[in-house]
Amino acid sequence: MKNNKLVKRLVTIFLALVVIACVIVPIPYYIEEPGDTINLKELITVNGKEDEHKGSFSLTSVGIRRATVFTALKSKVEPFHEIISADDLTGGASDAEYMQIQKFNMETSQNFAIEQALKLADKPYEMTYKGVYVLGVEKNSNFADKISVGDTVTKADGKTFTSSEDFMKYVKSQKVGQEMKVTYVHDGKTKEATEKLIKLPTDKKPGIGITLTDHTEIDSQDKVKVDAGNIGGPSAGLMFTLEIYEQLTGKDLRHGEKIAGTGTISPDGEVGRIGGIDKKVASAAASDNKIFFAPNDEITKEMEKAQPGIKSNYEEAKAAAKKLDTDMKIVPVKTVQDALDYLAKMK
Repeated sequence: MKNNKLVKRLVTIFLALVVIACVIVPIPYYIEEPGDTINLKELITVNGKEDEHKGSFSLTSVGIRRATVFTALKSKVEPFHEIISADDLTGGASDAEYMQIQKFNMETSQNFAIEQALKLADKPYEMTYKGVYVLGVEKNSNFADKISVGDTVTKADGKTFTSSEDFMKYVKSQKVGQEMKVTYVHDGKTKEATEKLIKLPTDKKPGIGITLTDHTEIDSQDKVKVDAGNIGGPSAGLMFTLEIYEQLTGKDLRHGEKIAGTGTISPDGEVGRIGGIDKKVASAAASDNKIFFAPNDEITKEMEKAQPGIKSNYEEAKAAAKKLDTDMKIVPVKTVQDALDYLAKMK
């Protein structure tokens, strides 16, 4: 009898520990869910002044949290919740590298948005090239233990460049195995590293072994301040542009309406595709927005072949709005000018 009671007690304790583990122990998956909808009046000022017009332009976000067995199972039945693997989320990057990339994407989004708003407002500006931003480092790179994701490479062999294309052209004009001195900025400090160039697997040309892009900054007499906090990624580009443009011109674009949306912004004003738009629609609807701008991106044959059944962001947003049974209007846009044209007709 005593042995039976002991066994039952141990089984009960074991089951309790299993339940607790299912609730609190993280697994290598994440849950994407509707995030915050944030009024951009709270984040953006131009020339030290705030937006005083009625209504709002808001960015929308996707909430991401580490999954447990319990929350993963729960998300299966919750609308607009999705389980994704760590690799699918980060692309194989470490958590620190992923956060650095998201931070850079946000900074780039802000720069492009400021540039577009200044262009539309016919305000003078200059785009300053700061160097090559490091998005990834190859494992076989001789610089792998020195240069990190998030660093900015400013010189090669003491030479400066005006674009990442010029930088790559110089590096590829050298020889595999040749030593190169690279100057870079890490955590605000300028450093140097000298290592041998490797043969790149893509084109068999010499290279440092990094994935890179231009690191630029806007210089204008109009001072635009964006305080995005810990928000990352490029998807607020369109809404940043609209808010900055309204403040630069003093025009009342919204006419008192609450307007949300999403989409990247390119240097030529095109609005690009983003992920998780259904969750952003859910977030915007919950915040009582009346209009939602969605990228009306083109689905190519290559995209259809790689992902059968893929839909445009606009189609995904319309489906989400229908599922929510919301009267929030989904407006398709290919460019920032499309959004401005729609706003002009609201008068």
